[in-house]
Amino acid sequence: MDFKPKKDKIPQIIGYTIMYFIFTTILFFILILTDKLPINWNYFHVLIITLFIILLGRLIKLLLK
Repeated sequence: MDFKPKKDKIPQIIGYTIMYFIFTTILFFILILTDKLPINWNYFHVLIITLFIILLGRLIKLLLK
C-alpha cells in the first residue's frame, strides 16, 4: 500500500500564478510611488521584466542540476 500523498500540480500552478500577479502589482505601485518608472511605461512592462527574471531563475536552476 502506498500511503504517500499525491501532489496535485494544478493548485500549485494556480497559486504560483496568483502570487506572481500580486507581486507584480505591488512592485508596479511601489515603482510608481517612488517615481522610478519611466513615464511611458505601464503595467505590462513590469510584467515582462518580472517574467524575464523568473524564467532566468528557472534556467539557472536547470543548468545547475
